[in-house]
Amino acid sequence: MAEIEGELKGLPKRIGEPILAAWHAKEDLLDLLATARTHPNRKDIADLLCRFYRRCAESGLPELEGLATTVQTWWPEILAFIRTGITKAGSEGTNRDQDRRPGRVRLPQPGQPAATRPLCHDPARPRTSCPSLTSLTRDVAIRLRAS
Repeated sequence: MAEIEGELKGLPKRIGEPILAAWHAKEDLLDLLATARTHPNRKDIADLLCRFYRRCAESGLPELEGLATTVQTWWPEILAFIRTGITKAGSEGTNRDQDRRPGRVRLPQPGQPAATRPLCHDPARPRTSCPSLTSLTRDVAIRLRAS
């Protein structure tokens, strides 16, 4: 890490300083997340979180301020992960697989535009015409209606 810091400090200030600030903020966040499953006390969690927030605020970089805002928004879930080590990674992966499955019906959500392609067409399968009724299928249909 000292080598990377030395190289970044050797760059022009306007290039090296933002990269170094982002690097340190990332490391602070990883230090916080690394406490998961170790049963840290509240003070340790608070110290690591404050260090991360302070680093983001002092950088003056909008990207790091946005990251800090995202962490703040998701803090209850992040804290639950740190305390329990439980994540939703498995269910999120399953949801992603379901979203990518061909032929899945996507219903438009409120406030979103409707789909631009027909819902029933699967591009992976060529369209075929509907099967025509033969005398055999007509007879079966008539018998079903009668019963």
